[in-house]
This record gives sequence, structure tokens and C-alpha cells, in this order.
Amino acid sequence: MKNFRIFLFSVILLFPLAMFAQQAVKGKVTEASSGSGLPGVDILIKGTTIGTSTDFDGNYILENVKTGDILVVSYMGFKTQELTVNSTTINVQLVEDTESLDEVVVIGYGSVKKEDLTGSADLITSDDFNKGNVVSAQQLINGKVAGVSVTSGGGAPGEGQNIVIRGLGSLSLTSSPLIVVDGVPLNDGGVGGSRNVLNLINPNDIESMVVLKDASATSIYGSRAANGVIMITTKKGKDTEFKFNVNSSTTLYTAIDEVDVMNADQFSNLIEQTGDADAIARLGNADTNWQDQIYVGAIGTDHSISALGNAWGVPMRASVGHSDHEGTLKGDEFKRTTASLNLSPSFLDDHLKIELNARGMYTENKFANRDAIGNAASFDPTQSVYDENSIFAGYYAWTGTNGYQLNLAPTNPVAQLALNQDTAEVRRLVGNAKVDYKLHFFPDVTATVNVGLDKSNSHGRNITSEFMPTSDTSWNGSRTAFTQEATNKLFDAYVTYNKTFNEDHSLNFVVGHSYQSFEFDNYSYDSEDEEDGNTYEFIDKSKNVLLSYFGRLNYDYKGKYLATATLRADASSKLNPDDRWGYFSSYALAWNIHKEDFMEDGIFNELKLRVGYGEVGNVNGLADYKFLTSYLASQSTANYQFGNSFYQTYRPEPLNEELKWEVGRTFNVGIDYGLLDRRITGSVNVYLKETQDLIASSFVDPFTNFGNRIEKNIGDMENRGIEFVINTTPVKTDDFEWNVNYNISFNDNEVTKLPFDQAVGGISGGVGNNVQVHTEGEAPYSFLVYEQVYDATGSPIEGVFVDRNGDDIINDNDRYINNNPYADVLMGLNTNFRYKNFDLAIVTRASLGNYAYDNVASSTSYLRRATENSILTNLHTDQFNSGFVNSTENSLLSDYYISEASFFKIDNITLGYNLPNVFKDTALRVYGSMQNVATITDYKGLDPEIDGGIDNNFYPRPRSIVFGVNIDF
Repeated sequence: MKNFRIFLFSVILLFPLAMFAQQAVKGKVTEASSGSGLPGVDILIKGTTIGTSTDFDGNYILENVKTGDILVVSYMGFKTQELTVNSTTINVQLVEDTESLDEVVVIGYGSVKKEDLTGSADLITSDDFNKGNVVSAQQLINGKVAGVSVTSGGGAPGEGQNIVIRGLGSLSLTSSPLIVVDGVPLNDGGVGGSRNVLNLINPNDIESMVVLKDASATSIYGSRAANGVIMITTKKGKDTEFKFNVNSSTTLYTAIDEVDVMNADQFSNLIEQTGDADAIARLGNADTNWQDQIYVGAIGTDHSISALGNAWGVPMRASVGHSDHEGTLKGDEFKRTTASLNLSPSFLDDHLKIELNARGMYTENKFANRDAIGNAASFDPTQSVYDENSIFAGYYAWTGTNGYQLNLAPTNPVAQLALNQDTAEVRRLVGNAKVDYKLHFFPDVTATVNVGLDKSNSHGRNITSEFMPTSDTSWNGSRTAFTQEATNKLFDAYVTYNKTFNEDHSLNFVVGHSYQSFEFDNYSYDSEDEEDGNTYEFIDKSKNVLLSYFGRLNYDYKGKYLATATLRADASSKLNPDDRWGYFSSYALAWNIHKEDFMEDGIFNELKLRVGYGEVGNVNGLADYKFLTSYLASQSTANYQFGNSFYQTYRPEPLNEELKWEVGRTFNVGIDYGLLDRRITGSVNVYLKETQDLIASSFVDPFTNFGNRIEKNIGDMENRGIEFVINTTPVKTDDFEWNVNYNISFNDNEVTKLPFDQAVGGISGGVGNNVQVHTEGEAPYSFLVYEQVYDATGSPIEGVFVDRNGDDIINDNDRYINNNPYADVLMGLNTNFRYKNFDLAIVTRASLGNYAYDNVASSTSYLRRATENSILTNLHTDQFNSGFVNSTENSLLSDYYISEASFFKIDNITLGYNLPNVFKDTALRVYGSMQNVATITDYKGLDPEIDGGIDNNFYPRPRSIVFGVNIDF
């Protein structure tokens, strides 16, 4: 009995201690859908600062835990869980939180929850980016965003991409969007020696891209955002253990398209049937496909490694990458080496946050001579590439009695590639330092300073061998060279006030100042001008400044009713002092309908109505200081003689002291929706964009200026459109998931005011011919052509056109508008499948209603061309269809050569396999991808996707196959 009492006393005494005894809890955190471990998951004892993070495999151990404690398990993109400790082993399965994945959208001078967004903006994250052979950042979003067209200039590696958001916004200024990288608007003047402004960024370093479309979303950036904004956010460091990523891929390129010209047999038969004795005697004995001679299979490699984690208490990320891609045109090559560093320290209990971003890029470009593309289509296929008797390094050439090339003969395209070296190197640094300080004495206010620098230095030279085939008997080779330095400096300072009143009213107010300067220092040299005694060195230095003040107010009532108002004042040194300042405002309202009481039990998880109006200005692409008189030096052949001496003179250039801002006004109505637990999400937008005071070339009265044409504000233009986006997950199980994104946009672009027509769209053939026009009531760059007459069999009748005005004369008055090169409808359809560890992505696009002018056929298919100028020249196979004998100005401008170029493209197919635990703490993904898989079109030319709509001397896009591996450890 005594022993029992002692035992009972001990139990009563020790029980409370046992209840509060500390212990270690361990377990594993996995993703519910795949079962794979999640690294870097935060596990915190609720109400304390005691916590830990999971390792690479998702395992964790947390010391000093008591029974009854609550563990808070959180991870970005997944729903947070709270678990009560009642065991020493607690495993956790986290469920993906689809609402939080795209919750925060980066906008100008801040960020906002997507559900609180009032403007038209699209967020594309790294999970959504296009896969495969991606050299330039624009390719990541091609076909992903409604109303956004991304068109490459050709098939060269790293080729420039033309981005247009919601149609053209200007006639003479740039219609490209503003690109902002980590808060730094990039240099808008281009970089000499670089194919593409965004080649400075390794695509593997990009976390997300936000496309701001309407003026209510873009006006905070003022004049530079007239054509939309693309905001690029790069990957940042995290406060975790260090993790590494290695990405390596090899790309095989295959040339798949060639211009349809006659082969040796077809050409020989043509000459024998239609040529005279001299022409027949010129035929050779070879069978040469000149296009096969200039296009080759090519290879490209990409390697990058990155590290992120906490270094000495500072979250950081660093990466290096190298790309080396050959072009399918012989001698074309693109090499790029990149390095980036991000540091994100914080101090004073997170009141002071600093973000340091720096990225450097070095590229080496070899530019193959693209004149070879046209000459390969024109050169006689019965001639050999080489001629042992040739004085031009053994390359065959059409020569006269003196052994030199005939004056109008095409140059051997193989010689053009081998005997010309066009190279350039570019060094570029983009960096910024951003400091956010939340005031200790007033924590609702945050002061921000952002200082940025975008500096580039490029060197290039073009060397042509003395053995290049030429008709110039004094030719001894040539050399041109250039250097360029461009410096873009940024200073932003702004204050943000963020406050919630009575739990129902939220206010966010931003006011600030921005200063940005652009400096250029260009130099060029030409050895031939030096030999001829002309001015052979050219120096051009310039600087322009943009000074701005801005403010934005966001108001939120219960998360239901949202309002945004923005005002920005811009002053550009490109304009005269009296018209320098522009004031641009925007207003937007949104109603989160799904948060209303009558919607709470419905199928909608999100239903938001948006309406917005805004104004933005534009002077992007306008030359500097057009309001000041500048002078052009005379050539040596035009110097003025005084006595026995010759003096260089200077001629004043035309000027306009009244140039002012182009102003774009956009009205946008939109709906964002999400339903069935967000298994279906998307948006609908309807917009009207009006551009007023368009800057275009205009005639002036004689003797009133230093020329007869100047740039003036003389026109208006309008874009109307509808955009629809739907994202859906038809199937989602533990083993299988299927996601579909579909977007479609309709756009109608029209010049609504223009005092007189502007001839544009220069073409090959004849002298000074233009096939396009800007004219009131039509789309910009519309085709202005003659209407071809056809016979009873449907064949065109040469030289016969419709007399549309009935005056019995065929002249310019009979030309008419025949469509335009820009699509009425753009579509993107992207499908992703995941089955266990396999994933499959298919990216497709369609363009409907775009037209193209086949300048290759129009300038190279007429019969007389084959034998004129005492040489033989190959013809386009359209000769078999048209039978045209001669080329005239009217025939070149015939609508016979204009055809619909609508297309459907399978851009990319990527298949991958994931091994989450191939080694300890190591995950591996292997993948294969095919780019430019197939194009379905009725267009007979080389490629229906021609920027600007004039198909001539186009560098064909190759098909590429990529094999890659991605390692996380």
C-alpha cells in the first residue's frame, strides 16, 4: 500500500512535466498530386519564431516541440496547413493553391493582387513559358497572350522579334512595347551589332512576364508605354539552404524551306525552247541547286548553372550561361555568355529592404551575307560553283572579255558567303539597386529609391575579300567598321502609402519622380570612301532626357469595389520647349461580383467586371531635336571651289518647331472569371484605342523650310478589338493532369484621318516602287495595286488590268486597296499533359486574315529576265503559271502577286520525363523538343509569317530538334 501511494504521488507530480516535455518532431512534406517531396517548405510553431525548412527531398526535423503545439506548414503556391502535434512523426501533403499561383501581378512602381487588378494585364510564369529552342525572351510568350503578336525577322539564331500589342499604334514612330527588366526600362534606341534587344537575358533567368495592355494599366509609365508594356521579373534569391540548377541542351537545325525556282532540267528546257542561239550557248553542263549550297544543317548548345539560397544571412541567386548557335545560312553564328547576380538583404526587422540586380552579357555575332539568299534563287542552275580559270579565288562568275564580272550579273552566292566576314561583339550591363524603407515612425508609408543603368558597348566590322566577284577592275577589297556606346541611366524615387481603415476600406497611394537619360556615341569608317576621297568617318553623338512625375491611387472597398486613378507628367527633350510637357491620366473601376452575397453559393470562384480609360503619349523612335537646325556636311565630290582650293560646305536639314506628342486614348471593358474551383478561368476584353496627332511625313510650301518634306502631327488612327482567354483543367487526378489554354483576339486597325496618302512598302524590281500605302479609311500598310484581268481558263493576261475609274487609261488612278498584311484574328492553343513522371506540351498558333505580297515571284518570274544582259538568270516557277514575258511597273504592282497568308502553326512539341530522386538530394528531368513542327497554309511563297507582308529575300525559319537535361540538387 505504501509503495502504491509513492507511485501515485510520483504520477501526480510528474504528469504535468510530461505534458510539457519537449520533443523532436520529424516527417516529410510532399505534393499531394504527385507525391514528390517539396524542398524549402517552412514549418513554424504557431505563435513563435521557432521553425525549420524541409531539405531537398522534403524531409524535416523540428526540435523543442511540445505535445499540443500547432505546426504551421506553408509553401508558395500551396495552401497553408495547421497541424496539432500529437506524435513525433508528422507527414504532410500540401495541396496546390491555384488562386495563389498568380495572385500577385507586378505593375509599374509596385505590385497588386490579381483579384484587385483593375487594368488589362496578363501574367505568364516560368511554368507557362514555351519550351524547347528559346534563345530570346520574346519566344517564351509567343502564342500565350491574347492580342499579342510576336514575329521573328527570319531564321537566324537570336533573330530580332517584332512585338505588337493590340495592333499598330503609329505610322512613323515605333509600335513596339516598352520592355522593363526588374524595374529598369531598357534602352529604346537599339544596340549596334546585336540582333535582338532581349538577347541580353538568359531565358532560364526569367521568373515571369507581365503584359500590360490598356492605358489604365500602362499610363503609370507615361509616354514610353504608348504601345503596351512587358514587365520581366527575373528569378530572385530565397532564404533557404543553397540549391543548384544545371540546364544543358543541344539543338539540331534543319533547313526545310526553299524558294520555288527552276531546277537545271526545267531551266535548260526553257532556254532551249525560248532562247536564241547565244542564250543556248551560255548553258552549262552542271546541275547545281544553289540554295542547297548556301543552307546547311546546324547545331546549337545552351548551358547554364544557377545557385540560390542564403549566403551569410543574405538571400541571393547567381547564374552563368553560355549559348552557341550556328545558323542554317553558312557562316551565320550567335554566341552569348551571360552572368547574373541578385542580392535581397533586409535590415531593421524588415523595415529596410534592398534589392541588387546585375546582369552582364557578351555576344559574338557572325552575320552571313543575306544577299546570298536572293542570288541563290537567281543564279543559273546549269553552272558549277567553281571555275578553275576564275580570277575570283576559283569561284564561277559571269565575266566579260576582261575577266571581270558583267555589270548586272548576280554574284556567286557561295562566294558571297565565303569571301565576306561581317562580325560584331557586344558587351552589355543592366543593373539596378532598389531600396525600400518602411518608416519606423509611420509604417504605413514606404519610401523607395531605384537607381538603374543599362550600358552597352559594341564593335563591328565588315570585311570583303579582294577576290569577291565584281565588275570593278580597281577593286582591292573593302572594310567598314563601327563602334557604339549607349548609356541609359535611371533614377526613380517614390513614396507608397498603404492603409486599411475599419477593415473595409483599403487605400494605396503612390507618388514619385523619374529621370531617365539616353546617350549614344556612334562612330563608323568606310575604306572605299577613304580611297575615293570622300568623307570616310562618321561621328554621331546624341543625348535625350525624359523627366517625369507620377501618381497613382488605388481604393478597395471590402474587396468588392475597386478604383484606380493615375496621372503622369512627361517632358521629353526630343520636343520643343513649348510642347515638351505631356499630361497623361487614366481611370479604372472594377467590381468583384463573386464576393456579393447572391454569388457566394454559385459556381463562380471569381467574376470581376472591369472598365477603364486612359491616355498615353508617344515620341518613341522620333529623332532627337527635330526642332533645332542641324547641318549635313557635303561629300568631297560636292565641295565648293575658291581659287585652287576646295572647301567642304554644310547644308541645313529640315526642321519642325511645332512637333508635339502623339496621344493614344484607350477605352477597355473586361471580365475576369473563374469557376468550378478554378478548374476554368479566363478573361474577356473589349477595347477601343484611338491615336491622335500621328506623326508622319508631310509636304511643306517651297522656300519655307530647308526641304520640301518634314515630319508633322497630321493624322489619327483607331484600333478596335475583342480578346477572349480560357484556361481549363479537364482532367486532374493523382496520376494524370490535362491543362488547356486557348486565346483568340480580333483587331481592326484603321487610319481615320490623313490629309494625303503616304506611299510605303518598297519592293524589288524597277526603281522606287511602293506596293503599300497609308490612306484615310484603310488599315496602315494596305496594299495599293492594279486589278489583274484573267482569261477564260483563269490565267492572268499580261499587261491587262481593270480600268476601275472608266477613263480608258491605266494609271495610278486605277490602283485600289487590296487587303493588308496584319491579321484580323490571332489564336493560340496550348495543351499540357502530365502522366505520372511524364509531361507533354504542345504549342500551336493561328493567324487569319493576313495577306502577303510575293515579291520574289513578281521580280524573278518573267521570261525576259532569263536571258537579258548577256547572262542566264534562273526564274521563279511562277513563270509556268503566269507565262509573263516582261516586267513593267504595272505588272509589279498587280494584285496577282497578293494572296491570303493565313496559317496554322504547330510551333513546339516537348516531351519530358522527371526523376525526382535519381540520386540523393537530386532531381533530374530529361526532355526532347521539336520547334517549327508544321505550317498549314494556302500561301505559295516561302513562309506566310512575314513581318510587314512583303516576302523578299527572307531567311527561312529552320526546324529544330532539342535534347536537354535539367538537374536540381
